[in-house]
Formats: sequence, C-alpha cells, structure tokens
Amino acid sequence: MAHVTVISIMLIISFFQCKTLFSTSLASKQRDAEDASELHNVVWISKHEPGVILSWNNNLTKEETEKYTVKYILSYKFFNTTHEKEERLQDKKKRINLNLHSGFNAKVKTQLFAKETDDIIKESGWTEFTYKAPPVYIQNFSCIIYNISFFNCTWCIKAEAPEGIQIFFSYRHVGKDFDCQQYIKNARKKNIGCHMKEIYFQPSRKINLNITVRDLRKNSRLLSYYKAFTPQAIEKLNPPINISVSLENRSIQIHWKPPPTIGSASSKCFLYEVKITDRKIENVTGEKYEYPFHKPARKCAAQVRVKKEKCIRNKIWSEWSEPVFIDDEKTVDVMLLSLTSFCLLIFLGGLLICACRRYQCLEVITMPVPHPSDNIKTWLAADDTHHQNQMSMQREMHSDATIGIPEVDGDENI
Repeated sequence: MAHVTVISIMLIISFFQCKTLFSTSLASKQRDAEDASELHNVVWISKHEPGVILSWNNNLTKEETEKYTVKYILSYKFFNTTHEKEERLQDKKKRINLNLHSGFNAKVKTQLFAKETDDIIKESGWTEFTYKAPPVYIQNFSCIIYNISFFNCTWCIKAEAPEGIQIFFSYRHVGKDFDCQQYIKNARKKNIGCHMKEIYFQPSRKINLNITVRDLRKNSRLLSYYKAFTPQAIEKLNPPINISVSLENRSIQIHWKPPPTIGSASSKCFLYEVKITDRKIENVTGEKYEYPFHKPARKCAAQVRVKKEKCIRNKIWSEWSEPVFIDDEKTVDVMLLSLTSFCLLIFLGGLLICACRRYQCLEVITMPVPHPSDNIKTWLAADDTHHQNQMSMQREMHSDATIGIPEVDGDENI
C-alpha cells in the first residue's frame, strides 16, 4: 500500500513538472515571436559628392506598410559641434553635406501611425550610426561679398596637413564656372584665400564653391570640399549714406539713406544700429532716429551701421559710418539760433497783432480811398486840354524853324 502511495505521489509530481516545462516553453516561444515582430532598422552609407547619402531599411511587412502610415525620425550631429539636427522624413534616405566636417553621428527611428487617427501604433528603438570622413586639411572657411562686385574667401590649413598639398578654389554660379583670379598666400606659399573683383551675382541664385586639395609631389587630387551660399547671406554692406542731423519739433533727428546692395533695396529689408555718445546703441528699422533735444555737456557724435535682416537672414554688419557731430557750432548752436529766432518772430508777430487790434491799425490800413468830386474832375480835364494845346503849338514852331535852315553837308556846286 505504501508503494502505491509513493508511486501516486511521483506521478503527480512528474505531471506538474511536465506542465511547468510546457508552460515555460510556450512563454519562451511567445517572447521569440514578439522579438521577431519588433521594429528595427539597418543603416548604411554611400558616397555622393559633395557629401554622403545615409540610407536605412526596416523589417515591416508589405501588409503593415499598406495598412499604416510609416514615418522616420533622423537625428544627426557633426563632429566637434554641439548643435544636433532632427528631421521627420517619409523617405528612407537623407543626403548630408559634410561642409568641411570630418564626420557625424546619426540615429534613426521608425514610427507607424494609424491612417484614420494619426495615433502611434508601433515604433522602433534608435538605430545609431557613425560616419568618419576622410581627413580634412582646412578649417575656418568663410566668404564675403562687398562693394557689390568684390568677392573674398579665406581658409586656414591645419598643422597636420601634408607638406606637399596645395589648395585650389573655384565656384559655379548661374551655370558658369569661375576660377580664382588672385590667390592669397601665407609665408610657406600655400594658398589660404582667394580675391575676385568685378563679379556680378544674381541674388536668388546660389554660389556653389569647390575647394580642391591636391598633392603636388604626387600630382594627384586628394579630395574636394563643397559649400554653397546665397549671395545676399554673405554680403557685407557699405555704411549708410547721406547722414544728416536736423532739429524738428524740439527733437534732434538723424536721417540717412541705405547703401547700394545686390539684392532687394526695399526699406523693409534693412536693420540699422545707431550709436550716439553717452547713449546706448539702438536698433532702428526706418531711415531716421530722433530723441528729445538737449544740449550735451560735451562733444558727442552719431554713427550708423546696417545689415540685411528682414528679406534674408544676414549676420554681417557693415562698418560704422563716419561720425556726425551733434554739439559743435555747425549743428546744435545753429539749431539753438534757429529755434531762438523762430520763437522771437512768433513773439513779435503776436505783439504786432495785439497792437493793431488795440489801436485799430487794420481799419486805417484797409480804409477805402475816396473818389474825387465833379469840380476836381472838371478842373483836371481842363488843365489836361490846355497842356495838350501848348505841346501842339511848340511842335509847329519847331517844324517852321527847321525848314528855314540850309543843309550844311550838301554839295557847294549844287
């Protein structure tokens, strides 16, 4: 009987062990199935001058791509920079221009949205990718346009660059290629800049720059860098022109005109800064600045500078204009004299009007001239007739005397 009880207990224990193993096996298979259904991405990169193309793919089925809306989040940051760019895309690739950077870190995430409600149904984790570019031998690259038709670009060569390299510069604009006119060289005869003049840009068309690094010892091209600019974004304007100071409505007003520019010359495109001694710098959007009139304790000057701000983003300020002095004899003293004379004229005019009203001067001045009487008219007419008769008799006597005089210049024989 005891043997039967032990066997029964053993069978029960074996049954529960088998059930536990079966349940564990089912749970393991379920987790494997869930892992297989999780979204994940595969990222790779391909060359595409002037940068690279970052591509990725996922394990979505055809039914899922048709049933849901698929979107991607791409985030990347260049080496030695702090700014991270994030974009939402529907394509599974992105062209990234290196712009003289030596590489970047990127990460991609896939999201599925319900077409009817735009709710997130499923999303993957981040898939990270690092790209290291070939060595970059130049740094601090910058370009500027000034005086409308002058174009300068400068750069620095890194210390670790090979000794035999040389930098060559060209650019493409409006379908035409232009080589550098005049290189700027350092003490080692390396090109560190390019100067060009009499270049005319279309403000809405980009300037595509090409910086080529060549190994002169091996006569081979190592690599090329590319960068693009909008002309108005790198234009350094000249200072404002026709700056003048005037006194109006008991305030000092400073007027100016915008300088010539390759882009839009509309007044709404410019942002000005006005600097006056003993006052803080003010931002002005119009072409004048005014402040209450007062005679400063010492000599002060006003200067103005300008940049493009509204029509296109430009960070380059012009140089400050030549100072216009406000309190010298030609400005404030003239203003004081003009203001004093104006007030004096108003005061004297008021006194004159009051005096005329007091002594009725206006009535005397505007009194009509009386008409002459009939006797005076008759006497004037008779006197005029007598005067005419006398003049007529004098003319007749003069004519008779002239006829009796012989001709002196006539011929003696006649």
